[in-house]
Amino acid sequence: VQLQASGGGLVQAGGSLRLSCAASGIGFSITSMAWYRQAPGKQRELVAVVTTGGSTNYAEFVQGRFTISRDNAKNTVYLQMNSLKPEDTAVFYCNADYRRWGRTNTMHSWGQGTLVTVSS
Repeated sequence: VQLQASGGGLVQAGGSLRLSCAASGIGFSITSMAWYRQAPGKQRELVAVVTTGGSTNYAEFVQGRFTISRDNAKNTVYLQMNSLKPEDTAVFYCNADYRRWGRTNTMHSWGQGTLVTVSS
């Protein structure tokens, strides 16, 4: 499974961006998709996750500002980011947990990352 992320860029504090991540390949079923971020000099951290059933979970630092959503038919996950802060500046990575048809083990795939820069 390959993940292609897009939508990053430069935005002023208080602004909004929408990230997209599309999964491609054959013979797989995605169980959950998530966004992580990694700021310079820091470890990668979970931002938000959404399951196939639509259940979501958010990191405390984005509660009320970011919304994760998913189009199962398109195997695409979105991250709507509002009220952005300079401390949100990071490379955002999408992640998918999936299973190959006929297999029970869960595999993981990462996108290439998209840079979000929030200026003050």
